[in-house]
Amino acid sequence: MDEINNLLTRGVEKIYPSKEEFEKVLRSGKKLRLYQGFDPSMPSLHLGNFVGLMKLRQFQRLGHEVIFLVGDFTGMVGDPSGKSEARKPLTREQVLENAKGYQKQAGMILDFEGDNPAKLKYNSEWLDKLSFADVMRLASQTTYAQVIERDMFQKRIDEEKDLFLNELLYPLMQGYDSVAMDVDLEIGGSDQMFNMMMGRTLMKKISGKEKFVLTTKLLVDKDGNKVGKTTGNALFLDSAPEKFYGGIMSFPDEVISLAFELLTEVSPDGIEEKIKADPMGEKKRLAYEIVKMLWGEALAKMSQEEF
Repeated sequence: MDEINNLLTRGVEKIYPSKEEFEKVLRSGKKLRLYQGFDPSMPSLHLGNFVGLMKLRQFQRLGHEVIFLVGDFTGMVGDPSGKSEARKPLTREQVLENAKGYQKQAGMILDFEGDNPAKLKYNSEWLDKLSFADVMRLASQTTYAQVIERDMFQKRIDEEKDLFLNELLYPLMQGYDSVAMDVDLEIGGSDQMFNMMMGRTLMKKISGKEKFVLTTKLLVDKDGNKVGKTTGNALFLDSAPEKFYGGIMSFPDEVISLAFELLTEVSPDGIEEKIKADPMGEKKRLAYEIVKMLWGEALAKMSQEEF
């Protein structure tokens, strides 16, 4: 599998407007500016963030300009994605404190130095500068009907739960990040598709530019629940390697194949057959490969021996 085909398929859920159009751009040799946003609602990046970082790593290794965006402004509002209740607002001090270790954690996967360093940005850099008049002009680029059609908003309405105006404006704020950074591509989990498509709409209307959106598969457990910070079964990138190894060993057998795809660079060839033949052995290999990538071979061996 060539590198571009691997980029377009490994861990990918969907590409907008189409995989074919995006592939043409990639094969033209154009170097893209792309980003993923990270919500600083907790002081640690987790396994779900790891999925996006792996995709950013692929793009970086092919020479594209990668931006690691900390949503410090939007983090004060709180992304309503998947929430049945409004999120409690955070202060600027809280989000900045939470994000303090993000570059170090992300640096276990991305390269923030070297010939093509990843860039660290904070979206308060441009969102803080918007006046109320600017926000009104921005809001005029979309309609109430477009925003309210979001499935989680419809669910809240059906359940007669409160839906706050700041939640309706959240996709607009996140979408403006794309305009402010003038990107070619945004990456995010498939649960972020609505927010990312809002950025695509704003790019077309404000900048007259095509923005591609790539959604990654979600790392889900045996019940289809996202393995992430909000489901209580998260593994954090600032934890000890032996704890991380043990956490991966607690994965149900059903997610081993998906975890290899999303969290390692191991070839997918024959993985399914190997898992069927020896699920425990493959789970140990999975845990070893992940810990080796994050902390190096010596600590991977130590973690395996300790387990």
